[in-house]
Amino acid sequence: MYKVISSILYFIIVKVSKSLTVHGKENIPQLNKYVATCTHESYNEVIMLGMSIFPTPIHYMAKKELFKNKFFGKFLLSLNAFPVDRENPGPSTLKRPIKLLKENKTVGIFPTGQRKQLTEDAPLKRGAVTIAMMGGAPILPAAYVGPKNILGLITGHAHIKFGEPIETKDLPKSMKRNEKLEYLTKQLENSTRQLQLELNEAFNNK
Repeated sequence: MYKVISSILYFIIVKVSKSLTVHGKENIPQLNKYVATCTHESYNEVIMLGMSIFPTPIHYMAKKELFKNKFFGKFLLSLNAFPVDRENPGPSTLKRPIKLLKENKTVGIFPTGQRKQLTEDAPLKRGAVTIAMMGGAPILPAAYVGPKNILGLITGHAHIKFGEPIETKDLPKSMKRNEKLEYLTKQLENSTRQLQLELNEAFNNK
């Protein structure tokens, strides 16, 4: 289902409407084994992030509440989304995305944990970094500016910018696990904020 729907969306959004410009394509890892992260203020980022690395499929972490409706839940599963308990994360929360990475697949995570602006008082959660470290994969940071309503996917214009991948395996062995998590999380925060700032200054006039 993912391949069919993503192909249709790509044709409509990218080919026909030309509603998306991707910056920093050269930073996308050649191998599919990486964690793609992005700023998250609406559901449009979910779609546009997928379009920006098409045809590589993304396996999205999604809050379990979205799966309460049986039919909508099945639809999400068919689109490569899988549920996670954000309020009570445990070992099982990590198993699925780590397994996907070890299968050389791409995992999509919105590190703020909910739809909101990335500001100084809204630090990124450690989930994306933890998963990338345990899966032995790099993190591909991205930021988004553009329409926030669904119709805007076609009538508006969005920009996604990728930063340089953050390697998670090259840290000194002398660093403790928590030190590595803190260091990489800060790297991800700084990279994401810089990408967002560059997009805002160029296209959003914020």
